Amino acid sequence: MSFPTKRLRRLRISEKMRELVQETTLTPKDFICPVFVQEDLKTRIKVESMSEIERLPLEEVNQEVKEIIDLGIPAIMLFGIPTQKDEAGSSAFDDEGIVQKAITQIRKEFGDKIVIMADVCLCQFTSTGHCGIIQGDKIDNDTSLDTLAKIAVSQAKAGVDTVSPSAMMDGQVAAIRKALDEKGFTDVSIMSHSAKHRSNFYSPFRDAAECAPKFGDRKTYQVPFTNAREAMMEVETDIDEGVDMVMIKPALSYLDLIAETRRKYNVPVSAYSVSGEYALVKAASQLGYVNEKDITLEILHSIKRAGADMIVTYFAKSASRFLQES
Repeated sequence: MSFPTKRLRRLRISEKMRELVQETTLTPKDFICPVFVQEDLKTRIKVESMSEIERLPLEEVNQEVKEIIDLGIPAIMLFGIPTQKDEAGSSAFDDEGIVQKAITQIRKEFGDKIVIMADVCLCQFTSTGHCGIIQGDKIDNDTSLDTLAKIAVSQAKAGVDTVSPSAMMDGQVAAIRKALDEKGFTDVSIMSHSAKHRSNFYSPFRDAAECAPKFGDRKTYQVPFTNAREAMMEVETDIDEGVDMVMIKPALSYLDLIAETRRKYNVPVSAYSVSGEYALVKAASQLGYVNEKDITLEILHSIKRAGADMIVTYFAKSASRFLQES
């Protein structure tokens, strides 16, 4: 059947008709909001490369979480910036560390009103800025697994709901699951950064979290952005190791991988709309080149349309407000 019998514009004739046949919907319930908390900080610090994003002192974290809850966002992702760093990243698994204190404080204040997720990595905590432990002249995978497991257990003790390993060490999900179960934290879920690519879109985050590597790069452990089949192998490996939710990271330039993951695997799929995606939109909107509201919602709808069940995004608060206005 073809024109003039078939007229696809009939279903676009009015706003209500368009709403009736809309295939992809987006709400604040789809978002996970990143939160940066810095040890020994007295006042908020703006992240220069990420407009409207701030590092928070511990004393202001609850205020931030209340705002996030009031916007209808169901989850946060905590990132910590410690005062002291060393080669072992020891402050990352300190039960009195900045992330652990934030988890405890949020849980006490808000109970189950928010899902508390926390990044499990070493780049913010090591003096090297790498995501694993250095042995000799390389990032040692198996030594790093022990440390990542200790971080996850420490966060679980503090009351985290979900640990989110992002170090891209082989076997990290299995090591964390085993450690959590052995310590009795069988209900703590794992959302792994399963296919985290060696991306140029991370630069503003490294400014926000003070985690740029002091030497070399992360090409030996993050996925090359040229290799789709390898990315799917990473996702499948995490599923085999017992992950609860998988993640594709970044999101916007990797919609094909989000869609392929959704098609191939029957697990919850998250996508991380990373700092560079956010910074590009904010910069272009401030210069008047794009409409911030329209392009933000278009990008987030595209990520959801590709198959993401949830989106970790720095747009979480602003997009929630835009959706309320719509």
